[in-house]
Amino acid sequence: MSSQLNRRAALGLGATAAAGVVLRSTTVASADQIEPGQAPPEPTPTTPEQARKRVGKVYERETTRAAGTWNAFITLADPDGTLTPAVEDGADEEVEAYSVNKIAVATAVLDKIDRGLLRLDQRVDVTADLVATTGDGVFRLDLAYPSSVTLGHVMANLLSVSDDTAVRLCGLVCPAREVNEILVAKGFPKTQVTPVANPNRFFLGTTTPRETHDLLQALVKGTLLSATSTSFLLAILRSPVAFTDGIRRTMSSDERLRVATKAGWFLDGRNEAGIMFDATGRPILTYSLFAHGQANPDDFGATHPAVQARAVMGRRFLDAVDRLGGVAALRTSVPTYRPFNGG
Repeated sequence: MSSQLNRRAALGLGATAAAGVVLRSTTVASADQIEPGQAPPEPTPTTPEQARKRVGKVYERETTRAAGTWNAFITLADPDGTLTPAVEDGADEEVEAYSVNKIAVATAVLDKIDRGLLRLDQRVDVTADLVATTGDGVFRLDLAYPSSVTLGHVMANLLSVSDDTAVRLCGLVCPAREVNEILVAKGFPKTQVTPVANPNRFFLGTTTPRETHDLLQALVKGTLLSATSTSFLLAILRSPVAFTDGIRRTMSSDERLRVATKAGWFLDGRNEAGIMFDATGRPILTYSLFAHGQANPDDFGATHPAVQARAVMGRRFLDAVDRLGGVAALRTSVPTYRPFNGG
């Protein structure tokens, strides 16, 4: 534990801790250690600064419980759009992004669509040699190849159920080199996929917590992609079928629609990044969480320590900002969810 503190101090972060930036320690405020039902809860924050402090305390407590190594960057926006960190924990260290970088891959494809080089309704062929036969997604469940789908369908699966075959389908129209060049041009030189011998395939590569955070901010500000592509991407990340084991686990269906999120997992890594919106669709909290080295690396479900930690964080983060308003100038339409029973 002391080595983590010394490393943070060496990075010059110690001076900012008092301003709400969190460095991990073994001492957590006793009032925040009390579990629900054992004592009256703390008052709900009514100012951004109070909310930032609450977010920082929750992050410190839950990452200490989960153990392992964490890299994170979390900001909370004032109503005028000013972003102030609540957590800054190794935010500039390069980390394995895993499927969180599927947002970056989708960004590259959508950029080409915005420039008229591709179309959302353009079709690609799903051949048997492209199908990732294990892991995540639905393409591998079809058992009927070749088939043909649109790029819109590909990216919906890429970002919601984190389909691994969808990565290869994106590579058909946006090779690894082009993905990386687009991301560099947009200001994200450390958010890169890893090329392999086949130019149309790649591993999902690396990022930093700060760059992933900044990419999400650029998305919600409308500076990353066109308005149409921005709306398309956010709608998928906020959809009910998107990842619910972590940040969104302990939320109502309406609350889940207020969180645009993407998780990534491989080996002992468990990552998640996204944006929370207020009830009117205004963005308020942006989180970028990367963890590895926790116990039970073969558990890719909701019981993994890092995923459990994120579930607690998600509920407490949303509660911390629930009485606050987000950035009015960046309001988006509030999604709705109405289940169907066939027909």
